[in-house]
Amino acid sequence: MSDSLPFFDRKSRYGRWLAALLLVLTVFGPISMDLYLPALPALTAELGAQTSLAQLTVTACLLGLAAGQLVAGPLSDRFGRRTPLLVGVAAYVVVSALCAASPTVELLILGRLVQGLAGGVGIVIAQAAGRDLYDGRQLIRFYGKLTVIGGFAAIVGPLLGGALSAVMNWRGLFLVLAAIGALILASVIFGFRETLPSGSRTAGGFGQVGHDIRVLFGDRRFVGAVLVQGFVYAALFAYLSGATYVLQGVYGLSPQQYAMAFGLNSAGFMVFGYLAGRSSECWSITGTLVAGLAMCAAGAAGILLAGITHLPLAAVMVSLLLLVSGTAVTSPPSTTIALAGYPNIAGAASSFLGAARFAFGGLAAPLVGLAGALSILPLGLVMAVSIVLAAATGLALLPRSSRPSPATASAANTSAEPLASEAVSVPGH
Repeated sequence: MSDSLPFFDRKSRYGRWLAALLLVLTVFGPISMDLYLPALPALTAELGAQTSLAQLTVTACLLGLAAGQLVAGPLSDRFGRRTPLLVGVAAYVVVSALCAASPTVELLILGRLVQGLAGGVGIVIAQAAGRDLYDGRQLIRFYGKLTVIGGFAAIVGPLLGGALSAVMNWRGLFLVLAAIGALILASVIFGFRETLPSGSRTAGGFGQVGHDIRVLFGDRRFVGAVLVQGFVYAALFAYLSGATYVLQGVYGLSPQQYAMAFGLNSAGFMVFGYLAGRSSECWSITGTLVAGLAMCAAGAAGILLAGITHLPLAAVMVSLLLLVSGTAVTSPPSTTIALAGYPNIAGAASSFLGAARFAFGGLAAPLVGLAGALSILPLGLVMAVSIVLAAATGLALLPRSSRPSPATASAANTSAEPLASEAVSVPGH
């Protein structure tokens, strides 16, 4: 795809800058979720909200991130990547500032929903623009880097949130989110050129969108990859929503200690995300996905056991690390399986993949608080059920080998078929 973009040279200064900017766009999800998590108990107390209601601020953001991608993905296929991105990032800045002024938890929940809608634009365009620019091994490597940057942002987010919560309240943390969004907006204005040429854009309005959706959901590989990621991320976001209460409420960690524990898990996410990209590239896409699901299953089983019988903090931390790292391992192969065959509708394909991650996560997150802030069992049950469903879906819909299915090849544009084949089935070095 990059051949049609004369300005893009991977080795040039601008090529490296654009690649870096696309990676930065992926931080909208992690920073929107993680920066204020250390202050979630304090937010709950200040607004006089129940634990399950306060957790809806997490759920609302997740659902917004999902819906925002569903809207922005197809729009970016039709109108290009740059314009929707500018609108989304600008809206994110404004709404983050409004969240800081919310007088009630109900208004904060609404603000978080809109904040998620705006933030979802950056996430889906980062994936779609990556598909515009890369193919083959470079595509797999790029998606591995997306996972690494997401993990890095997840490390910085809670650590920064824990440090800032010592000197400001949760409202100040939302102002920090607005400032981060403003920096990204400036980078997009001055440093993001259009990656989808006008000749490669879709046409036909809603009729074309409907046709694209039918093509995508007629492909078992695409549906399987999307559902697997949805269920795995349901377990991950159950962790994001419930771990702060478990580690601080049950095991007595301070906000700063929780931030350090969260950072350890995020470091595992980052390291294993990188290794998964390399493994998918050099070994097997399907094998890497299976390995990630096995790690998730071991971690979920540990948390479920901790909910049935008390386990020491170290055992809980190892289980959480396994689940988080396993999630990172599943991400590059699933993303490659879902997007490699659809270079001309990468925005729509990315939107469903991203929406599944955040929508499934948004539905799972409030379930972990149903038994109160001091119970681990709901967290373990949500994680275990989610990973079982992910494994069953993968077994039913995804092929045993890593070679592209006929559906994927025929759905792609004829000129893109070699790219799809190369990206999904990569020979070893």
